[in-house]
Amino acid sequence: MSGPLHTALCERLGCRYPVVQTAMGWVSDAKLTAATCNAGGFGFLAGATIEPGTVDAVIADVKARTDRPFGMNFHMFQPNAEEVLAAVVRHRVAAVSYGRGPDAGTIRRLKDAGVVCMPTVGALKHAVKAVELGADIITIQGGEGGGHTGAVPTSILLPQVVDAVDVPVVAAGGFRDGRGLVAALAWGAAGIAMGTRFLLTTDSPVPHSSLERYLATREPSAIRVSTAVDGLPQRFIENSELMRLERMALPARLAMSAGYARKWGKEAGLRPLGMARLGLKVLRGGDNSFAQTVMAPNLPALVQRGIVSGDPDHGLLPSGQVAAVIDELESCADLIARIMDEARGRIAALAALTNNATGPTGKETD
Repeated sequence: MSGPLHTALCERLGCRYPVVQTAMGWVSDAKLTAATCNAGGFGFLAGATIEPGTVDAVIADVKARTDRPFGMNFHMFQPNAEEVLAAVVRHRVAAVSYGRGPDAGTIRRLKDAGVVCMPTVGALKHAVKAVELGADIITIQGGEGGGHTGAVPTSILLPQVVDAVDVPVVAAGGFRDGRGLVAALAWGAAGIAMGTRFLLTTDSPVPHSSLERYLATREPSAIRVSTAVDGLPQRFIENSELMRLERMALPARLAMSAGYARKWGKEAGLRPLGMARLGLKVLRGGDNSFAQTVMAPNLPALVQRGIVSGDPDHGLLPSGQVAAVIDELESCADLIARIMDEARGRIAALAALTNNATGPTGKETD
């Protein structure tokens, strides 16, 4: 088997292989997104962390690097959400990814413009609701995944969602190679999505000081879930900053977040009233508590310190557990080529098992 594994995902997104690079904040930049697409996968640009006023320029940068279709993520509560949505439609971006923020009207606006809507969910009920709202493809992230994550492992969540919805399902959380791709296809997925594995490539913008910390983490148990950052469960590589946050009392974390919020609001050009309106929008737009909404500014400040400034000791390092079994950096081209070679090899081996079981005449042997 030498050709591509062409699935419904490839058909809908226009990519050669059923491999998706997720939209990681401050990581999925124009270079990484284009490198993924040029290698035959489908890359998502991290639109949720693009500075206001620069969205058009960043999309143009991707287009200058690749002629392949690509996607972009967004959050409805980001200050420049409308700028991102308008740019997606104007530039004919192929797909968008998002969480549970957009309403049916926003999704319809995107679909009417020919944009594939591809939310990421971590629970069965959220997958069903996303399809009801108009999602074209569902990405499920099992509990092994990085950043905000649920508690249900991929091996349980994926078959549940495949059985419950009538759109293609993409599997995320714990994938890094061709064996994982074949396993996901066997469960009924149309492909796999990976974040950490693409973060750990030579096309990644993450500084080497932080990449080395990822590669040095060899125990999956050291990549764990914590609610200390913004009150929601998130998976990070354990370090001194994460442990410091976990030792802090809630009032101290709220005070720290207020400081980060003032700084961020000033940089974003938001006055106190604008900040209050944004906080109310976040509070109303999901399942967040008041404390979680107030603590939300902790996350971007500390993650940027870890993966943008390259300070793995005093910043945070979002990561899936799969980082513990990744020991080298590859280019996106080499990574995707290897995944596809491994997948073809596993499929051939499975076919051989079937042939051995039925015998040369096609009848089952004793």
